[in-house]
Amino acid sequence: MMQHRLAAGATIALFLAACNQQKPASPQEGRPSPASQQATEKLMEQLVTAKPGDVIAIPAGLYSFDRSLSLATPGVTLRGEGMDKTILSFKGQIAGAEGLLVTGGNFLIEDLAIEDSKGDALKVNGVENVIIRRVRAEWTNGPDTKNGAYGIYPVQTRNVLIDGAVAIGASDAGIYVGQSVDIVVRNSRAEYNVAGIEIENSVNADVHDNVATNNSGGILIFNMPNLPQAGHSTRVFHNRVNHNNTDNFAAKGTVVATVPTGSGVIVNSNDLVEIFDNDIGNNRTANVIVSSYFSTGYMTKEGVAKTFDPWAQGIHVHGNRFQGGGDKPGTTELLALKTLKFGLDGRLPDILWDGFVNPSPPPGTPPALCVDNAPAEVLNADGPNRFRNPKISAIHGCTLPRLPAVTLDLSWAEGAGR
Repeated sequence: MMQHRLAAGATIALFLAACNQQKPASPQEGRPSPASQQATEKLMEQLVTAKPGDVIAIPAGLYSFDRSLSLATPGVTLRGEGMDKTILSFKGQIAGAEGLLVTGGNFLIEDLAIEDSKGDALKVNGVENVIIRRVRAEWTNGPDTKNGAYGIYPVQTRNVLIDGAVAIGASDAGIYVGQSVDIVVRNSRAEYNVAGIEIENSVNADVHDNVATNNSGGILIFNMPNLPQAGHSTRVFHNRVNHNNTDNFAAKGTVVATVPTGSGVIVNSNDLVEIFDNDIGNNRTANVIVSSYFSTGYMTKEGVAKTFDPWAQGIHVHGNRFQGGGDKPGTTELLALKTLKFGLDGRLPDILWDGFVNPSPPPGTPPALCVDNAPAEVLNADGPNRFRNPKISAIHGCTLPRLPAVTLDLSWAEGAGR
């Protein structure tokens, strides 16, 4: 969620939950030996003096930095010897907002780790053509409000591949792509973050073959108001989204603090989102949540631009495998709802929808939600009526056209050791 996002004046009215916070067991055995001061200074110099086409090879070792690193030159490759062998540590960081900030396009980074940065671990800002491959971003102390907000963080980018990444311990989102176009996030793992994987205000994204577990929320597809680009057209498929029940440890007052603990996949105010062929289970608030801006309670002094579309529309859920979940919602409202409608030992259905629809949709607007995923049920929480009459909804048995696959141009990375 963007650093210049709106401040949250209230929590999500319906969906907050709380579960016992867990700590990741991040193995520290076999860590590489500390790199020499000479090797560390050489790496810093290489980043400053890099020229287009350079491949900066970083040998195995633990490199310690007390301030941010930055790379502004386009066409540079950073290559370590493995995410558990080449480690850039910012545990003693005293200056800078990120671990590594990249503002040069045609950028490739692979086979290394960035640990314990004061702010975001790896931020790539305002560029075209990015490959982030087998990179680990981690706060080694586990979930903590004082951890940096974002692990792997491309923003305002185009043509982005995140492949085989690992993100652990971010106090906002582990793997986050915002205000970007043409994105693939695949084969990656997000664990013990507030939000595991998040696509926000972005267009054309494929999120597939990932594992999101032990986060507060597993995979989030969001649109936020008052940003220059609205997001749409995201496919979420072939993922495992399980046991996302870690207490939300985001800083109070931030938007991400309203992400409900115990959520599998959340779609908020976004359009044309296809969720299919995933294994989603044991997320204790709900396995899938579909909501509008009106359920959030986000507050801003400037208000919301009239051009902002607050409704979730064209959400297509089909062919997923659901298991468990919905058994321990943390709000008074949801607990009462579960007990009243499903009994003490019951559970909320797999799909929770806030019930808001556009009263005057433009011609050609798709339905808010189509579900072809028997035997999964949809609970309409009746948000427009202050949740007075929630009920199992039977109006969502429909299908929508399949979204096209995202095709990236990776030709720029061919040759030159890339």
